[in-house]
Amino acid sequence: MTSCTIYNGQEDGLRRANSIEIWAKNRFFALQSTSIKEMNSFRRVLLKLSGESLMGTKQYGIDTDRLRDYAQDIQSAVEMGIQVAIVIGGGNIFRGLSGAAQGFDRVQGDQMGMLATVINSLALSSALSARGVKNRVLTAIRMEPIGEFYAKRRAIDALEAGEVVILSGGTGNPFFTTDTGSSLRGIELEADVMLKGTRVDGIYTADPEKDPTATKFDRITYDEIYNRGLKVMDLTATTMCRENNLPIIVFDMDTPGNLLRVLRGESIGTYVGF
Repeated sequence: MTSCTIYNGQEDGLRRANSIEIWAKNRFFALQSTSIKEMNSFRRVLLKLSGESLMGTKQYGIDTDRLRDYAQDIQSAVEMGIQVAIVIGGGNIFRGLSGAAQGFDRVQGDQMGMLATVINSLALSSALSARGVKNRVLTAIRMEPIGEFYAKRRAIDALEAGEVVILSGGTGNPFFTTDTGSSLRGIELEADVMLKGTRVDGIYTADPEKDPTATKFDRITYDEIYNRGLKVMDLTATTMCRENNLPIIVFDMDTPGNLLRVLRGESIGTYVGF
């Protein structure tokens, strides 16, 4: 009886030791998983790039150095395991509203602006391909073989396959800005956030390029944007984000590395939400 008792005690001790070892291993992997999750707080993002920013130091068109910087940051984001969809404006080539002010038919002016976004999208696609980053250009208006016609399922399948999806042509309709196109695509593709890359490092009380007393918001609500009359995006785009609970982060995309800092959760730029 005594020897039996000793044997059972040893067996219980071994079981407890094994249990502790298994618990420790599980805890280690759980902590490791949490750390990775915290680093990559976004699974899928909609990145809105300014066409005017593509000019870089030029007065018109595309600055190839700026394009390479963008492609490098986007590649790094993909390597972090983040799904990236992109909408680019066309202001560096043609802006529909500006054309209308100069006597162009508004509808045709907007269509010219849509084509400008396709040109920028092809340029970014080429820069990404040169770095070995798989990508595809989808267009809101049929124009094969320049790009594939946009469909939600096609875009999501490409994102889940690790491709960068570049969404061109706006919404395909006149009277809608590329900001509204970004909101629409971000909502459709179930993005976690819209990242609005601009030439300034966030949202200010006034235009910091014109008013040196302007102060920056670290965080602001959609309603505050309305009430203060801040020109972050057009009201249609902001309203769509508000009604569909799509948060926005406005940040300076022209500084290399800033995109990665945002994706890692660093507090740069301005967060827009409720």
